[in-house]
Amino acid sequence: MKRITILIADDEIEIADLVALHLEKEGYHTVTASDGQSALQAVQTQAIDLAVLDIMMPGMDGYELTRKIREQHHFPIIFLSAKTSDMDKITGLVMGADDYMTKPFNPMELVARVNSQLRRFLQFSQSTAAAQRPILEKGGLVIVPDQHSVTLYGKPLELTPKEFDILVLLASNPKQVFSAESIFEKVWGEAYFESGNTVMVHIRTLRRKLGEDIDKNKFIKTIWGVGYTFND
Repeated sequence: MKRITILIADDEIEIADLVALHLEKEGYHTVTASDGQSALQAVQTQAIDLAVLDIMMPGMDGYELTRKIREQHHFPIIFLSAKTSDMDKITGLVMGADDYMTKPFNPMELVARVNSQLRRFLQFSQSTAAAQRPILEKGGLVIVPDQHSVTLYGKPLELTPKEFDILVLLASNPKQVFSAESIFEKVWGEAYFESGNTVMVHIRTLRRKLGEDIDKNKFIKTIWGVGYTFND
């Protein structure tokens, strides 16, 4: 069985060691880094399955680190940060993180979230490997699910994993209307718990990247009071 490796990046060594201790009790292999550059080097030289990242780190902060990771990797990222405002959380999710926890934190809750993210990610990877998904095309938009690529009129779009998953979900079911609750449960793989704002933020940034602020031919249609659908 493949050994699962988790990267923990935090300039507070005590916190990194505490997280590593609890994750290793679960049977995970951990790699720690005290700054963003060291964390990036670990990603580039080792097979990382999930990352737990602080935001405020010297040299390269967690936001920039996440941006660089997302250029080549799609493994889950959980922010563990002392930044507690809603805007900080939204920024982290929009940058490409899959989850966000604030300090002080319950180590057992973090372990539960790590388990949940890995379970969803590994199941998704196995299912996509088992069955090749069809290419989706609509009005200049081309989505290749198995290559995790999207182009609009031949121009590549840089989407976060969650933005990509939302787009594939909607485009694969063009006549179906999805509520914010159902999108969250299908894409995040977790119970809803009033996470509608998270879905709305991702839909908004996805629309911006699709050029829907200037293009009248919208790909994502809002059904007011119900949810979202792909404009077929």
